[in-house]
This record gives sequence, C-alpha cells and structure tokens, in this order.
Amino acid sequence: MKLDYIIQLFSPKDKKFFPLFERASANLLDVSKILIKALNSRDVDERDAYINEIQQLEQKGDQITHEIFHELSSSFITPFDREDIHNLASAVDDILDYIHGSAKRIQLYNLKQTTKSMVRLSELILQGNEQLHEGIKALKNLKDIEKVSTICIKINSIENIADDVYDTAVARLFEEEKDAIELIKVKEILQNLETATDKCEDAANVLESIIVKYS
Repeated sequence: MKLDYIIQLFSPKDKKFFPLFERASANLLDVSKILIKALNSRDVDERDAYINEIQQLEQKGDQITHEIFHELSSSFITPFDREDIHNLASAVDDILDYIHGSAKRIQLYNLKQTTKSMVRLSELILQGNEQLHEGIKALKNLKDIEKVSTICIKINSIENIADDVYDTAVARLFEEEKDAIELIKVKEILQNLETATDKCEDAANVLESIIVKYS
C-alpha cells in the first residue's frame, strides 16, 4: 500500500480541495449552458449579453483556480498527489479558457451567424463537462474507481464525436464558403470549440491517473 494512500486514510476528511474542484466544475457547467444559448441566439445584442456572462464566469473560474493553487502551496497534507491537483485544476481552467475564447471570437469577429456545427460542438462540450463534474464529485470516494473509469471512457467517446463534427464542418466550410475572411473566422471558432473538448479529455486523463494510483 502506498504511503500517500496510508496518509489519506488517517487524515481528516478534506474540506478544501474537493469543494473547490466541485465549484470549478459546476462553474464549467454554467458556462457551457450559456455558450449553447449564445450560439443559438439570432439576436446580436442578446448573443453579446450571453458572451459577457461567459466572460464574468471565466473570471470566477480563474479565481477558483487561484484558490486551489493557494491551498496547494499552503497545505501539508492533500487528498491526492500535488501534481495531480495542479494538473486537474489547470485542465479545468483550460476548458474554461477555450470556451471563453470561442465566445469572445464570435463577438470580436462580428460573425454574421453561428452554424449548426458550432451549436453541436457546444452541446458536446456541455456533455463532456457534465461527465467531468460527476467524475470530480466521485473522487471524494476513491473506492468508487469503476464509476470514475466509466466517466472517463464516456468523455473520451464525446471527444471522438467532437473530432468528427469538426472535421466534417471544416470540410463543408472549404467547399461552400466563398468569402476567405469569413472562412478563417468560422474555422478558428470551430477549432477553439473542438479544442475545449480536447481539454475535457485531458481532465479525464488526470482523473484516470488519480484512480490508477489509488487502485
């Protein structure tokens, strides 16, 4: 039995990191839902209002990440490896950054209209983040390894679907879009949305790393 696990067994129940991670993943859910609303909106002012909400929640997420890193630097005992805590917090923050970046580009580029592929990718982002939220909650009980493992497989599957959606959307874009500038705008937004699903998979990989160490 690993020393870290023995320490965890005889340590007081964590009251710092798990609540912070749950707040971070819950914030991701809020952002993901607003992103879908923004991409479905055909009213520019309404869409901009949603994007401004995303920016506020991105700042909230940054603050939570800062709190996690502060606790990490000041805590002697942690619920799992310090490296994994850092990597998980960073991965969650990366997802948030790419969601925010996608939304901000829609606003900055004065995009004529969003596409069905953008909406589909945003739905997959939400699905991935819903699974991630459940996986993070399940970490509180490191004996429930099977549940976390199943969640990681689901996230991987969602990311594969997002790859297909992105590839198909870009192929169609090059075939149909005659305005080169508009093509570049749309492709970059699609790429950022798809990368958000990649980052969700990165977070799932950290979860897998954690459960492997305590299995």
